[in-house]
Amino acid sequence: MNRTTHDRGRDRDEEGRARSARPRDGLGRPLPYGAEGVPRQPEGVVRDPGATLREAQRLFDAGMPFHAHEVFEDAWKSGPEAERDLWQGLAQLAVGLTHAARGNAAGGAPTGGSSAGGSPGPGPYGIDVGGLVSWARELAARTEGGEGDGGAGPGAVDAAAEAPRLRRDAA
Repeated sequence: MNRTTHDRGRDRDEEGRARSARPRDGLGRPLPYGAEGVPRQPEGVVRDPGATLREAQRLFDAGMPFHAHEVFEDAWKSGPEAERDLWQGLAQLAVGLTHAARGNAAGGAPTGGSSAGGSPGPGPYGIDVGGLVSWARELAARTEGGEGDGGAGPGAVDAAAEAPRLRRDAA
């Protein structure tokens, strides 16, 4: 990563694309340069659907929904076109939980439940679409009411405690 004055101090990768090299906390918020952050998810990792779901669940359980979003983003970028809505919907759930954990009630309403595979019920790869839709609605109702406090401000929720179960077999 290079920082130059001609690009107004923005971090850039070897191809000149803007990339933030600032460390981030577990919810993806940028920290000051030099601060100790959590390791970033590597970009562009191609995983099979089962590995994607296992890694995303591990990150959800660790209270890192921002990072789970990155895993789903890799899946939608590398997977078949027919599955793009599935992975984007799951990424939206992760973003919703990220915002809820940051105390952002407006952005904290996970909206991707219905797009995470279509109608409620069992989905592809054992994804519990019905359970995710219910989880998203319940979390949205609570965060819109300002309940919870995950230490990030009024109305913030604890991301690890609120982690969704992606598959019924994931206890």
